[in-house]
Amino acid sequence: MSLSSLQIDKEWSLFLDRDGVLNERIVDGYVTRWEEFNFLPDVLEAMKVFDELFGRIVVVSNQQGIGKEIMTEGDVVKVHEKLEEQVKKNGGRIDSIYFSPHLAKEGNIMRKPNVGMALKARRDFPEIRFRLSVMAGDKLSDMVFGRRLGMKTVFISDNIRDLRKGHKLIDFAFPDLQAFASHLNQSH
Repeated sequence: MSLSSLQIDKEWSLFLDRDGVLNERIVDGYVTRWEEFNFLPDVLEAMKVFDELFGRIVVVSNQQGIGKEIMTEGDVVKVHEKLEEQVKKNGGRIDSIYFSPHLAKEGNIMRKPNVGMALKARRDFPEIRFRLSVMAGDKLSDMVFGRRLGMKTVFISDNIRDLRKGHKLIDFAFPDLQAFASHLNQSH
């Protein structure tokens, strides 16, 4: 299967993880305020490409720092408002951002790899069809999330060993979001 064979158009939806995909992941920590949020290189350019190709673009992010009381839901909402603002200002689009405040050990339906955030997105955007959706993330739990819903999965990692894994949950792998966007753009 190749990306071009998917014939991605405005009927397709893109689900994106946040930390490690859109912004730098803080090792053993959390983005608790906007000043700690650093876009990964060329993400804003990639978001412009995605805006042209996908009908819906949503972010789905586990934010267990809330459950650990390191930050509040309000803190996360403020970061997400700035994220959406910056993407829009640079010619891209995020239709909605969903996050789970739950701890990993809780096993809550809203926390990836469980599918609660995707179901909520489909309630908000009934035109979303999971079989015409792509999940891009940097963890295998993102791939499980996508696969459970019948989505195509894109693994984002700059670690060459990760990209060579060829894991059965991974349909496509790219070193970063811009490489994924460039590949899609060339396929169009």
